[in-house]
Amino acid sequence: MTGLSMCRLLACRVRHTVHTGGMTSTIQFPAMVIGLMSGTSADGVDAAILRTDGKNLVEAGESLFVPYSDGLRADILGLMRGVGDESAIAKALTDVHIDAVKQLLAKAKLTAKDVALIGFHGQTIRHAPAEGITVQIGEPARMAQELGIAVVADFRTADVKAGGQGAPLVPLYHAALASSLPKPVMVVNIGGVSNATWIGEQGEIVGFDIGPGNALLDDWVHKHTGQRCDKDGEIAARGVVDSAIVAAFLRDPFFLLDAPKSLDRHHFEERVQGLLSEHPLGVEDGAATLASMTATSIALSFGCVPAAPRQVLVTGGGRRNPYLMGLLNTCVNAAVLPVEAVGWNGDMLEAQAFAYLAARSVQGLPLSLPTTTGVKAPMTGGIFYSVDE
Repeated sequence: MTGLSMCRLLACRVRHTVHTGGMTSTIQFPAMVIGLMSGTSADGVDAAILRTDGKNLVEAGESLFVPYSDGLRADILGLMRGVGDESAIAKALTDVHIDAVKQLLAKAKLTAKDVALIGFHGQTIRHAPAEGITVQIGEPARMAQELGIAVVADFRTADVKAGGQGAPLVPLYHAALASSLPKPVMVVNIGGVSNATWIGEQGEIVGFDIGPGNALLDDWVHKHTGQRCDKDGEIAARGVVDSAIVAAFLRDPFFLLDAPKSLDRHHFEERVQGLLSEHPLGVEDGAATLASMTATSIALSFGCVPAAPRQVLVTGGGRRNPYLMGLLNTCVNAAVLPVEAVGWNGDMLEAQAFAYLAARSVQGLPLSLPTTTGVKAPMTGGIFYSVDE
């Protein structure tokens, strides 16, 4: 086992019994849990091993990324707009997730019997909590049977049904990771959209979606160049920001809302298309302007937290964009660092988080709080899929 001791795994466990569908499964914590995440960028599957008790213990193990084919990614992005065969796409993306687990087990030199649970987020294709809707597709029951490992899925529905935003769900994991860091601290995830976790000196947690992340920029670059993203921010770095367009963009009513709040990947699409139609830009200036929208909305988000953070730790694909990170350092009044500066793996935090949340789910522990999703009381969630004996 790489980075995890088998004798530590077998020691000091706490038994927890899950009842579902007339079946009983006994899980002992701490346990090895695999987390799977496919985010709003829809570029592939992050898979990570976490040894955890679902509370304070979080020890990261091996991880890997399995990309979607260009065809499957196009199908997923189309489904987000209501176009495509949902059942066929769910099957195809589940196949990629199952393959990712098999590759991860081989990389870590583990078998299915060494793993207690899989936390399977699935692929979000629609998120409209104001309408009581959040949809993640995938086939967790088939995954459990094919891999021989119990699966927890459907993490967001219970929160939305209880009046919450259903997102973000990662703040509790961020708080566990950041327990020893100076506070206040803010963790900013720049994925398809950007979201934040703020952790105060007394352990208070605030979570919310900030605004655009990489999605608008990725779509712009793909449309004009065929590339999936602006690798290393090279296209934006050659452009000039149109400040008037950025200022008009920031007048979107979303930015006036108090936290907690959440976004669908396409929330800003119509507004941005309208602005860029009125004020056409070349590919480089457009990329620079879209990156500035992301950076300035992150700076604006400081108004949603109780106190300014001492440092901002950036995770997600956006931290790999030097141009975007440079903008953040210019417009954010705090130290801005990639999460690797504090020893975290910024490529795998969300996958690890869904391993952590799976462990919490089977113990009936909260996955969300009033200050992270706006739900009225701390809310557990997730559906447990057992392996037939």
